[in-house]
Amino acid sequence: MGVSFDLFGTLVTADRPADPAAAVATELAERDVVVPDDWADAYAEAHVDAPDGAEVPLPAHVSRALASRGVDYERNAARRAVVAAFDPTVETRPGAVEAVDAARERGPVAICSNCSVPELVGRTLVRSEFERDDFDAIVTSVGCGWRKPAPEIFELTADELGVAPADLVHVGDDPRADGGIEAIGGTALLLEDCPLEDVPARLASPNDHSSHE
Repeated sequence: MGVSFDLFGTLVTADRPADPAAAVATELAERDVVVPDDWADAYAEAHVDAPDGAEVPLPAHVSRALASRGVDYERNAARRAVVAAFDPTVETRPGAVEAVDAARERGPVAICSNCSVPELVGRTLVRSEFERDDFDAIVTSVGCGWRKPAPEIFELTADELGVAPADLVHVGDDPRADGGIEAIGGTALLLEDCPLEDVPARLASPNDHSSHE
């Protein structure tokens, strides 16, 4: 059996900009990028024609938004601005460390996280109570190109852990996104039904993983 955990909202809380477009605009200006007068509109528009379920990295979105307004900028400025705009204060959620420790007693453990910002998962872990070595694999949507609930991200997570999709238990807080594991035969443990503090006991009962009684 393998266990994967959602990161944001499940293992940690991490603040994010109240107005992402404005936060990115501030960081672009810091890098001498001309911010269009209608930046809020440009940021809100879709600029990349991605398949259903695919992740669009936020730097790519920002680059296309700037290009749509005819703005030229130094290479990598968009990426650096995005990374700086999403620089979180992180708190490890109560029960998170114990849940991961319990999962490690059952088999390999992964993080399976939706995140469109490069480097954010790594920086979040550094600021949490976890170590990188606590996880056998870290799968992110920005890294693999697919967002939960797309089956591809769960299949990749199972593959990284060396288990069959049906043998993967995924712990998360979002019924729609994290519940997507069930489409490939895996098991969802959703925090609305199974709080983090209860995860160790649920993992210790191999025949009682389903969050849907």
